[in-house]
Amino acid sequence: MTVNDTEKQNGQDMQAVRSDVHRRLMDRLDLRALDQLEADVVRTQIAIQVREIIDETGLVLNAREREKLIEDVQNEVLGLGPIEPLLADPSVSDILVNTYSSCFVERHGVLEQTDIRFQNDDHLMRIIQKIASSVGRRVDESSPMVDARLADGSRVNAIIPPLAVDGPVLSIRKFSVDPITAKDLLNFRTLTPDMSDFLKAAVKGRINMIISGGTGSGKTTLLNVVSGFIPENERIITIEDSAELQMQQPHVVRLETRPPNIEGRGETRQRQLVRNALRMRPDRIIVGEVRGEEALDMLQAMNTGHDGSLSTVHANSPRDALTRLEHMVGMSGVPIPPSVIRQQISAALHLLVHTERLADGHRIITSISEITGMEEEVVNMQEIFVFKRKGVDARGKILGEFRATGVRPQLMARLKERGVRVDEDIFDPEKVFE
Repeated sequence: MTVNDTEKQNGQDMQAVRSDVHRRLMDRLDLRALDQLEADVVRTQIAIQVREIIDETGLVLNAREREKLIEDVQNEVLGLGPIEPLLADPSVSDILVNTYSSCFVERHGVLEQTDIRFQNDDHLMRIIQKIASSVGRRVDESSPMVDARLADGSRVNAIIPPLAVDGPVLSIRKFSVDPITAKDLLNFRTLTPDMSDFLKAAVKGRINMIISGGTGSGKTTLLNVVSGFIPENERIITIEDSAELQMQQPHVVRLETRPPNIEGRGETRQRQLVRNALRMRPDRIIVGEVRGEEALDMLQAMNTGHDGSLSTVHANSPRDALTRLEHMVGMSGVPIPPSVIRQQISAALHLLVHTERLADGHRIITSISEITGMEEEVVNMQEIFVFKRKGVDARGKILGEFRATGVRPQLMARLKERGVRVDEDIFDPEKVFE
């Protein structure tokens, strides 16, 4: 037998031990009574009971194995089992469970495989159902996909058989406990000080802004940072499929969509929430992500006095973002000619900020563009700031530079009217940030 075979067998033996101890513990615990106690007290009680079970069953474990077993059982009862240590690891941004026997994580933009594994598909299903039930949702053969969130706001997606061929699949996009700030983005080289100052001025000047980018490019993180520039005396209404935004202002109303119940009723879509938000006297409307028919209502809101609205959209380039908005307005079912849709987009939007996740895992703002109106049938844009790639170093890191294009944006007049000052030196194309 090889070393790997021995390790695998030992791992399977410990899983069997863990499962048996967990079953015996469940027979002893009064779960209703535990619900009334603080988490730390419950952890202590579980540790005491597990030690007694180990002694009674005569399990031969060294000190490290004993403490690991206690921790695993505590995580199983109080948390999400084997992935609980990953949730507590601040360096992990994504947890990707591909069936019970395979788990990957993303650290600093790079995927890596872990030795975390569940006992079997049933074990993984219990964890998925635990997550879904905690937010009033369900997952079974009749409803094999679910979007949910953890108590800390982390975004969860699960898909199970028959749609997932090889077994249940769980994806978790972790929620940052400490909100990322503009200073953090500067340290990460996501943007430059000039770009940050310009975005801050644009938000204070109530400029309508869309943040575009691909999956995992940092759109929601950037939206969180940019929304932090909103003055504290304004009433903000956020609308999301799954509440993720970490607003720091005191006057925030958070709205979240609702999926249909088991009878297929009770669904509340983003479009309904956007319409309702207009009746709630908002100073700002923030839509976490525009992905469908609500695009029409959001553009109408921007065009009817709700300046300073913010949102994100999936797109591979700034031009693609405008095309996607046009298509999503068409999903509303309202017969609007394409030329009229483009006219609405050009009148409603002022800034388009595009983010990318580079091949080395680094997330950056690659373009800040101004919407300048229509020319015949085309929505005009002009880039204000841009990231230019220059190559790749020996370690695979993308090399490049941020610079202004030299274009002085038309919205400067709007900012001046609203008393927001911007140092025009930030548009100097000779200033380069590498």
